[in-house]
Amino acid sequence: MMTRTLKHLSFLILLTFTGLGAGTSTAFSENLDAFLTGEMQNFAPNETPRAFKDFTFTNAAGDQEQLSDYKGKVLLVNFWATWCAPCRKEMPGLDQLQGDIGSDDFQVLAISQDLQGMEKVQAFFEKLGIKNLTAFNDKTVKSGRTAGVFGLPASILLNSEGEEIGRLIGPAEWDAPESKALIQHIISGS
Repeated sequence: MMTRTLKHLSFLILLTFTGLGAGTSTAFSENLDAFLTGEMQNFAPNETPRAFKDFTFTNAAGDQEQLSDYKGKVLLVNFWATWCAPCRKEMPGLDQLQGDIGSDDFQVLAISQDLQGMEKVQAFFEKLGIKNLTAFNDKTVKSGRTAGVFGLPASILLNSEGEEIGRLIGPAEWDAPESKALIQHIISGS
């Protein structure tokens, strides 16, 4: 019995000192570090992808959709509002990002938290000339609370399994080369 315990303890010590026991968590976050420059320097990656709660929001037709409806795609889920000045500033970049790399593998889900509903969102999209993004709204703001968002804008990057890779609180130029490089990296790894 003592020999078995010593063997187990020796194995754990070997793993610790050789680095063989280092999990993929460190490797995962280190792999992302190379992409956290320029516009992405404020992106906060998780040590490992983590579960992300499902939530409901409304599309332009007034139908309810769920985040899980988009499983299989890498998603940039952006929480914003028409009254939020930094949100207004970053929206054209999100629109351009969707136009540049939106595909069967990637989509920007810009979910407005406007209490006034979809009409306000659609008028805003028309005024700014947003043409690549789909209008979504959650006037209950439950989606943002479920996602742990307490300030706008907030963008959360999910892998194709629906797990959170990390998040960026505050505005960013999402059509910048470093933003696209980070997202392409996640797409290629999914």
